[in-house]
Amino acid sequence: MRERMRMLALLALVLGLAGPAGAAELDLTLSTGAGKPVSDAVVMVRPDAGHGSARLAGPFVMAQKDTQFQPYVLIVPVGAEVSFPNLDPFHHHVYSFSKAKTFELKLYGQDQTRKVTFDKPGVVALGCNIHDNMAAYIRVVDTPFAARTAAGAAVVRDLPPGPATVTIWHPFLKAPDNEITRRVTLPASGALRLSVSGDLKPSRLQRGAY
Repeated sequence: MRERMRMLALLALVLGLAGPAGAAELDLTLSTGAGKPVSDAVVMVRPDAGHGSARLAGPFVMAQKDTQFQPYVLIVPVGAEVSFPNLDPFHHHVYSFSKAKTFELKLYGQDQTRKVTFDKPGVVALGCNIHDNMAAYIRVVDTPFAARTAAGAAVVRDLPPGPATVTIWHPFLKAPDNEITRRVTLPASGALRLSVSGDLKPSRLQRGAY
């Protein structure tokens, strides 16, 4: 009996290391009405079954380099601490007046870093008090199932099967709250492919849209 219990425990460990049982993935493509792929959109999946113990892994970094924020859009979970390293040979002064997080990182120089904790979900628009052309966004999400589009494509993995809500956000998406929502049913295994179309508003600070 004891030997059988040991074998069962070993089998459970092996299965656990193999990855989530019955995990699915969402393969999403986002393009404009003219067929151009849209980058830097955030794809969030909220399964009706919840997310269990899944978590988005850090570290989370929003750098300042070449008088730009890098990346243009950063996805972080609620409660995440984000580092803001200055990699330029001059000072920056980072700020946000967003409802999800209002903060100010006063003048700091090359190779210095400041940190901010983001404790509420939502959109945080960033700027620099010295360089008006600098802009970026932090999307604080309440689901671990999130990804950013590159060349119009994003893959969200390790999803539990069943009904779910897919939300797509981009800072210039022509939609209420800059979001498009779709209801889907995730398969027991394999990939669900979803194509979505949405146009963007023009902006002089827009980067990485196409």
